[in-house]
Amino acid sequence: MFLPHELIIEILLRLPVKSLLRFKSVCKLWFSLISHDPHFANSHFQLSSATPNRRILLISYKTHESLSIDFEASLDDDSASVPLNLDYMFLEDSTNFEVTGSCRGFVLIRGSLNIYLWNPTTGVHKQIPLSPFGSKYGSNLDDNYFYGFGYDHSTEDYLVVLMSYHYSDEPTLHLEYFSLKANTWKQVEGPHFPYSSEIEPTGGLLYKGAIHWLAYRDDLRSDVIVAFDLMERKLSYMHLPHDSDGDPLQCGGLWVYGEYLSVYTMNDTDDKVEIWVMKEYKVNSSWTLVLTIDLSVCPNMAFSPLCCTKSGDIIGAGERDRLVKYDKNGQFLELHSYPKYDLIWKMTMYINSLLSLPGDGDNKQA
Repeated sequence: MFLPHELIIEILLRLPVKSLLRFKSVCKLWFSLISHDPHFANSHFQLSSATPNRRILLISYKTHESLSIDFEASLDDDSASVPLNLDYMFLEDSTNFEVTGSCRGFVLIRGSLNIYLWNPTTGVHKQIPLSPFGSKYGSNLDDNYFYGFGYDHSTEDYLVVLMSYHYSDEPTLHLEYFSLKANTWKQVEGPHFPYSSEIEPTGGLLYKGAIHWLAYRDDLRSDVIVAFDLMERKLSYMHLPHDSDGDPLQCGGLWVYGEYLSVYTMNDTDDKVEIWVMKEYKVNSSWTLVLTIDLSVCPNMAFSPLCCTKSGDIIGAGERDRLVKYDKNGQFLELHSYPKYDLIWKMTMYINSLLSLPGDGDNKQA
């Protein structure tokens, strides 16, 4: 039966990425459409964005073995986990790398010598050149580095952001970003307050068109949330929630809980994790404690939340090589180990997409 080409495209646009990757083998026309047509990939992304296929990426700190996990399935369902290939990216011997965020299906991986953008679904990857402005990581062991990755919808441009705090006689903060459209690093001028971190490098959380980091602001002598607006290209900050005595809480990290910017705290004295959400973005008085998770009922005395399932279950990192799942009421559900990932592994959440990056000629595919 003959189908018009336009109708075939409309049908393909509504299929999941996993199916489309298989259908590249049907004919040359479909291969070209699915693999190389940026308009098709963008249209598919727009149609699927309402119900994206979200996955967890695990990368072993020592061996660089990587695993993609469909977290809507049970953690014990091995069929929901797919091994991925990173050998072509990590040509260096160092185990010093960070997974510092994801956007539109791409993951930012910072090695000790390289920066990569990688689409785990298609294998497309691109190496980002190091910044020429003197804030290269490794120049000073005491320096702090904050990395982030996002998309500016107003210019349809991907940005890799680097905020670096340099200790010297006069401590300074540099802010710069790499534009994939322009294929160059650019500095952000203006007065930048001295933000630093005890742990570096620090990856940023993408939320509402801005990259967010937990940082210490020297002049306020307090931890805050720093936000870099990808469209306006400027920094702002927000205060953390306060305890009953009016002091800022010691937060373990940032994440997105439902539709809200969220922080979590770890209380070592009573083995509990508290989850706070900012009900109204950038309104400090809207911080609300929404959930307390009791870790003592689980054979795993640590938890760093990462994502939520469609039913509201919360999945995060436990001790050693484990992922843990709690329900929306904080009750323990599942614990699963990934022994190939040793004692230390990096993780992030990403979505399946067919998208490529600006400058298709520079994109490589495994």
